[in-house]
Amino acid sequence: MSTTPAILDDRVARAPFLRNLSMWMLTFLVIPIAGYVGTFIVGRVDDLLSALAGGAFVGMVVGFAQALLSLRRLPLLPWTIASAIGMSVGVAVGTMAVGYQTSLSALALSGLITGALVGLAQTLTLPATARFRWLWVPITAVLWPLAWTVTTLAGIDVEEQFIVFGASGSFVYTLLAGLALQLLIPRPATHAPVPPAVASLRAGR
Repeated sequence: MSTTPAILDDRVARAPFLRNLSMWMLTFLVIPIAGYVGTFIVGRVDDLLSALAGGAFVGMVVGFAQALLSLRRLPLLPWTIASAIGMSVGVAVGTMAVGYQTSLSALALSGLITGALVGLAQTLTLPATARFRWLWVPITAVLWPLAWTVTTLAGIDVEEQFIVFGASGSFVYTLLAGLALQLLIPRPATHAPVPPAVASLRAGR
């Protein structure tokens, strides 16, 4: 039973999408690791200084990893700087707004504020080819409280006043954010050679 050209073309078209998403998903491990290291450095997020410093550190590390693993879809230096600034200000404003509390509702509200500010800063650095770029702000504003909710329901000791959500929340955030970016940023045109099987089938049309 032979494979039709349409099926082969579809497989070729899906390859960049799956590769980009797979590479992006590796960043879900970076988020909790950076969070733990940041907490070790600045301690609990229970005042303005720890929130600013901890947010800046985690934002810088995560932003760098995201840009690096985006396969050049995101600008490395601008995205890293924007993530650091957005998260520093976002964590500071978000945690202050809820009085540094760690109840589920407090973390959800704090996450909403943090996500919106992170998304705003990152949106300014999205490539010119991005479609509906400002949708990134509400997307991150929704994903951050969702990630904190998942982390809390997973039984993580959020009373420790961590800088960022844990691995369970990170996985959900990274997956949904990655899918959103795939839609907002068109795949760049590639000039990769067409597989021989596809070329021969096309020639026989």
